[in-house]
Amino acid sequence: MTKLNTMATAGELPDTAIMSEAGVLQWASQGMLADISDMYGAGESKPLDSLAFRYQGKVVAYSVANEILMLYYNKDMFDEAGVEYPPLSKEDAWTWEEFIEVAKKLTKDKNGKTPNDPGFDPQNIVQYGCLVENLPWQLETWAISNGGGYYSKDGSEVIIDRPESIEGIQKVADLHLVHHVAPLSTGATDDSIQRSIIARTCAMGTGGQWNIGTCLASAKEEGLNYGIGVLPYMKEKVTLCTGGPNVVFNQTKHLKEAKEWLKWYAKEENSWGLIESGIWMPTLEKWYTDETLMRKWVENPNFPPFDEYKKCVIETAKDMSITRSASWYYVNNTNDFNDLLNSILGDVWTGRTTAAEAITSNIEALKAAFRGE
Repeated sequence: MTKLNTMATAGELPDTAIMSEAGVLQWASQGMLADISDMYGAGESKPLDSLAFRYQGKVVAYSVANEILMLYYNKDMFDEAGVEYPPLSKEDAWTWEEFIEVAKKLTKDKNGKTPNDPGFDPQNIVQYGCLVENLPWQLETWAISNGGGYYSKDGSEVIIDRPESIEGIQKVADLHLVHHVAPLSTGATDDSIQRSIIARTCAMGTGGQWNIGTCLASAKEEGLNYGIGVLPYMKEKVTLCTGGPNVVFNQTKHLKEAKEWLKWYAKEENSWGLIESGIWMPTLEKWYTDETLMRKWVENPNFPPFDEYKKCVIETAKDMSITRSASWYYVNNTNDFNDLLNSILGDVWTGRTTAAEAITSNIEALKAAFRGE
């Protein structure tokens, strides 16, 4: 982004680029991005609607890849505890309370006792039931699932101080503080899967689909027996999707050609190595509806079994009733907001303060960050 800013000032931007997700709305608001709403014509397979970055009703970017948040688990740890595997479909998704109860059965202290057993020692836990990633952008999942969110659906106002939003965030903190089923996590690093099911410190972990390619395929080769599942829910069944955005800069002298190039570049066959490895998911609708294309994408050793992946990932990703675009698709200044929120919530994770106290006492600063002040 620093380099792009320098190039923009000098009038030397390229025709197209892949940008940081959080930079799109900022650049669009400054008139730097072209409207690419007409890049796909009638009858063509377009990117999933959840992957369109919009500013003032116009599409200013499409993600070059799709990613959704989901649940992973260590099958061996479930088998050892005699616990049923997590559900694969939204219809069977666990409630938050069911998720906690399963996590309790998978949590053990040094004497092998669970939180359900008399004499359980929460100060000497050797295996946790779960780890819910609490990076700010992923944490919003739970504020939304509890009936709130960080922002209104149209992105026009901050709603993180609503009781539903606060309660959803506190419920994540209470996995560690109250229920003793999750380790302390400070929301600082995006490595929940490495720290949980791969390291065998936790039986379940939430993370992005990209983990299949970035760490789980290699861990599988080394003996990890893992499975996938849909996220549990509080009040609403929801997951977030994201993906790096491709843009056309308004400085281009070749708008028609730039859009033609970008449309070609975004074709799945041009990123096949990333898709086949499990790091990226396709963007075009046809890859979520045509089973021949689905099998071409998924039926390889890097992925979980096709039927499981189709039910858990593909069906979820194309279901707009459950999959929500991450907030940077429709809200500006999300980087500043998330950075501030991360610092505000630090003491919530350790129990020094509550989500209600932390958020309400800093709400004006959060609203200022939202406004870009």
